[in-house]
Amino acid sequence: MSKFLKRSAQGAGVPHEKRTAGLETVAMPLPSKIVLSMNQHIGAPASPVVAKGDQVYVGTVVGKAGGFVSSDIHSGVSGTVAEISTMVGSNGSTQTTVVITPDGEQKVDPSIAPPEVTDFKSFTDAIRASGLVGLGGAGFPTAVKLSPKNLDEIDTLLINGAECEPYITSDHRCMLEDTHFIFSGIKAVMKYLNIPKCIIGIEGNKPDAIAKMQAAIDVAGIEVKTLPCRYPQGAEKVLIETCTGREVPFPGLPSDVGVIVMNVTSTAFVGKYLETGMPLTTKRLTVDGDIVKEPKNVEVIIGTPIQELLDFCGGLTAQPGKVLYGGPMMGTCVASLDQPILKNNNAVLAFSEKWAHLPKKTNCIHCGRCVNACPLGLAAKDIVAAYEKGDVDLLKELNADLCMSCGTCSFVCPAKRPLAPSIALAKILMKNGGKK
Repeated sequence: MSKFLKRSAQGAGVPHEKRTAGLETVAMPLPSKIVLSMNQHIGAPASPVVAKGDQVYVGTVVGKAGGFVSSDIHSGVSGTVAEISTMVGSNGSTQTTVVITPDGEQKVDPSIAPPEVTDFKSFTDAIRASGLVGLGGAGFPTAVKLSPKNLDEIDTLLINGAECEPYITSDHRCMLEDTHFIFSGIKAVMKYLNIPKCIIGIEGNKPDAIAKMQAAIDVAGIEVKTLPCRYPQGAEKVLIETCTGREVPFPGLPSDVGVIVMNVTSTAFVGKYLETGMPLTTKRLTVDGDIVKEPKNVEVIIGTPIQELLDFCGGLTAQPGKVLYGGPMMGTCVASLDQPILKNNNAVLAFSEKWAHLPKKTNCIHCGRCVNACPLGLAAKDIVAAYEKGDVDLLKELNADLCMSCGTCSFVCPAKRPLAPSIALAKILMKNGGKK
């Protein structure tokens, strides 16, 4: 197999629906409780370090990272640990939770202070202590991302401000409202990782954000690049290719082509944490959808139940057909409105039965649109056919495990076939060695 896959990178022209782009972020009042899952990141789950009845404060560590690829969990309220329990996450897994009842005082943990950072190690130690994971959706622990084995080969920091999913505008508002923190975060990463160049990629449908970020550049080596408005422009491999012309090999990581990619909101948090020492306890979210009474961009405490967040936005105007963590292309269905907000959530979208209804699928007409649209040049229809036959060897030949589940193939399919979900099942089949 070739080291590189020829990619069409055409993507799809999805509707933007950025209805909340002009709405300033509002802070949600304290919820009645917060439910902190110990599985808010890629990697090993955290382990609770508190017990029922314990007093906690804003910023207190309640879950300790379970390994190198893991992350600490912090309380966003002061109050009492009500229980250590479990919940079924959106991915179907059973997760340990720490449930905390706020006392309304929001006392800050006395240990909170800006970290002392002088070099690479103290910087990455600080990022690890902050609990930061990728805030654009993936949830990969940031301290691990900032510690590539080939650090001396990294020459470009790429900031992802594309925000190509429909409806979501939380990154857009971050660029407008937290510009100072974004740039202080960028400068810190460039300094302590010795990276000479930074590119900030922003889709062209955010001219105000592009203008503000360009105006804020005050050091050499940083540039803003306007990106085509084409989904999935914010996907890591697509973003790297668009901004640098480099193609990440398969299998491979951005660091293999000298790049580290960070979400713009993650970068802003780095800047804020270095100034304040307050770990990751809140998250800016877009709340929207055809049945949300008052769409908003909301600063919400991590662990807040979705129902209380929706109530803050005026509630729903009809029975929901589907509620999503994230956007309509790559978002995850929420089984219950009791589910909590997680670190990597950037939106909660609620849609009516009418909008959530899936169209009837018909037979494949072999038009090739799924292949032309796939940003990685994968043959979606062939992968699905191989999956339906249970042919793991063919799935490997077709590089099915390279699929990033962007949903572009399903979106462009005139036969309305559920290609992306089928490919996700194909990847599981491959992982399980052919056992469904």
